[in-house]
Amino acid sequence: MRRHEGLNMLLTLQGLCCRLGNECIIASAKHCGECIQAGAKCGWCKDPAFLKQGEAVSTRCDELQSLVKRGCNVDMIESPKGERKILRNKPVTNRKKGGEKLQPHEITQIQPQKLNLTLRSGEPQTFDLKFKRAEDYPIDLYYLMDLSYSMKDDLENVKNLGTSLMQKMSKITSDFQIGFGSFVEKTVMPYISTTPAKLLNPCTGDQNCTSPFSYRNVLNLTSDGKQFNTLVGQQQISGNLDSPEGGFDAIMQVAVCGNLIGWRDVTRLLVFSTDAGFHFAGDGKLGGIVLPNDGKCHLEDNVYTMSHYYDYPSIAHLVQKLSDNNIQTIFAVTEEFQPVYQELKNLIPKSAVGTLSANSSNVINLIIDAYNSLSSEVILENSKLPSGVTITYTSRCKNGVVNGGENGRKCSNISIGDEVTFSISVTSKGCPNEGMSDTIKIKPLGFTEELEITLNFICGCDCQKVGINKSPLCHSNGTYECGDCRCEDGHVGRECECSSNDVATEDMDRTCRKDNTTDICSNSGDCVCGTCECKNRDNPEERYSGQFCECDNFSCDRSGNKLCGGHGRCECRVCVCDLMWAGSACDCSLDNTTCMASNKQICNGRGTCDCGICKCTDPKFQGPTCEICPTCPGVCTEHKECVQCRTFGTGEKKDTCEKDCSYFTLIKVKDRDKLPQPNDAAYPVMHCKERDANDCWFYYTYAVNNNTVKEVHVVDNCPAGPDIIPIVAGVVAGIVLIGLALLLIWKLLMIIHDRREFAKFEKEKMNAKWDTGENPIYKSAVTTVVNPKYEGKC
Repeated sequence: MRRHEGLNMLLTLQGLCCRLGNECIIASAKHCGECIQAGAKCGWCKDPAFLKQGEAVSTRCDELQSLVKRGCNVDMIESPKGERKILRNKPVTNRKKGGEKLQPHEITQIQPQKLNLTLRSGEPQTFDLKFKRAEDYPIDLYYLMDLSYSMKDDLENVKNLGTSLMQKMSKITSDFQIGFGSFVEKTVMPYISTTPAKLLNPCTGDQNCTSPFSYRNVLNLTSDGKQFNTLVGQQQISGNLDSPEGGFDAIMQVAVCGNLIGWRDVTRLLVFSTDAGFHFAGDGKLGGIVLPNDGKCHLEDNVYTMSHYYDYPSIAHLVQKLSDNNIQTIFAVTEEFQPVYQELKNLIPKSAVGTLSANSSNVINLIIDAYNSLSSEVILENSKLPSGVTITYTSRCKNGVVNGGENGRKCSNISIGDEVTFSISVTSKGCPNEGMSDTIKIKPLGFTEELEITLNFICGCDCQKVGINKSPLCHSNGTYECGDCRCEDGHVGRECECSSNDVATEDMDRTCRKDNTTDICSNSGDCVCGTCECKNRDNPEERYSGQFCECDNFSCDRSGNKLCGGHGRCECRVCVCDLMWAGSACDCSLDNTTCMASNKQICNGRGTCDCGICKCTDPKFQGPTCEICPTCPGVCTEHKECVQCRTFGTGEKKDTCEKDCSYFTLIKVKDRDKLPQPNDAAYPVMHCKERDANDCWFYYTYAVNNNTVKEVHVVDNCPAGPDIIPIVAGVVAGIVLIGLALLLIWKLLMIIHDRREFAKFEKEKMNAKWDTGENPIYKSAVTTVVNPKYEGKC
């Protein structure tokens, strides 16, 4: 029985692991709408006969494969899918410079332009967005210049900027407009001097300067470059007290006063030229200005009139307005302040920084380079998303480069005519916006074109639309929909049969579970209004009990085919034993009389009495009462003298042998093989080996019964001693033979060595070649002289 309980626990743990990994079951959905919002893999079985007795309503919600395995027909599973529908899909424009003249609204650089997405919770909808940088695309450029006194020499170079820039930009686009604006500072202390004389002429000495101002729109966007030169040539330098300028006020007005400036829905460039830093939100407090900038247009007669009333805008506010109005910013600043504006560029998307020469002579090249840098980079942005909706981007740029994560929004090094693709995935969680449709927009930064996406959310099932209100199947207290009852307020239960005032929780099945891992009423009862009613058994004496029907009186352990061994009663699957009995099946007797040894000690003091049987704690002892020690030292010695005197008539007890050694029966055998073995005797047999008075070994065994020696078997022959002469003769012969063998080996080795040396000598002798001829070098020591006159006569 314990083994079955362990198996049940294992299955329960496995079921818990499965539930923890199943978002459909974890959701505990009470109706079909909640189920499909739990995840994209979830489905609702609307078959009325699907649930078994005791199962919770939430078990209708499960993964699709699991529902099919559990017996729900595929046609009876509610699992709606999201969809994607393209509403406007105008192809991107393939336009060549010098070709047909097109209006800005006729040029398309992104595709598609309008989508309708139906989203189900957890199921992403993915689509592709194409971008193609059109050739000869119209450009609006507004030049915003710092007219503080330090920019005096720069103004001279900007006066001819219009026509020069027109010529340069004509190589990029045939439709170019240019405008001009200027700024100085807020017209309050301590930014400018407010004395009457300084308000008329803020410059010192004989310098003639115009009155200080915050921002002035000098020229609306126009295609007339000469008009730009004329109006800019009429501008005069002004002055202020502090080094940072009020350029942020001017940028804000340029961005939000689009109608007055004349911005078109084309590429919009704002060139911000200065040789100083900038004031931002909070600096206005120095002049007593505390109201935050409202981000609205306040131009009257082309002059910003609220500089003394609103604080400078914050960087974040400025970023928002520039993005909302698709304006790309080029900061043309001197080298001294380039690091400051480089940091500002990192905060403003689609912006660039160029180093302005001391007198702005390089401004045209700076603008061209910055424009090329900005236009070669495409960055997608989206409007604010509804709560619960997420969007991810993956870009497929030139040369097969694929970017994900934050870089998935961007492609760089895009030339005119290049086409790149962005894979966009939109996912919702739950039922955002309470199921109401919403609209988001995606566009490339700095461009006016955008993709409009209408989001629709799947928050319910089709079967909910045909529900029967006040259905008799729900005791007229709920709506019968999707194969189950959806109860009205104040009623709960599988069939809305219970009042919520009578139960502690809406999910009554939960109160019928012992914990989250067990079945309802332990599968041994029915949950009625949050209370378990236990089932009856065929045998009336067997019954279930407990708050969760988790107990019974028939599942306890058995012994001898009897419940609790016949010595106890079964309570909640555990045996309660009678007096003097213990154990899981009451099969262990607590009576220790059977463990009493002859010395009146329990197990002879060498063990414990467990269920009436001695368990010896000392492994040397054995027997029913731990009194026998076959291997203890001295046992054989104890019987040695009696065995010796009765067998050989020798030993210390030979005179008292009959008196002291008559307690056993002696049996003599011829050899050791005839001695009895442990499995040959009726009693435990012990083997002994002892030495007698003649220094001979003898062997015997004794059999023990009830701690008494009964029989002794003895081998009565004494082994003979060794024969000395053959042993000595053998040793001598061996030494002689070994000596002769060593001499023969030495002689053989010497013969072999001599032969090798002689052969070596013969070989060297043969190699020697003696020359018997006369040596021409040799001169004899004897010289013979012949006298020609001598004739051999005396």
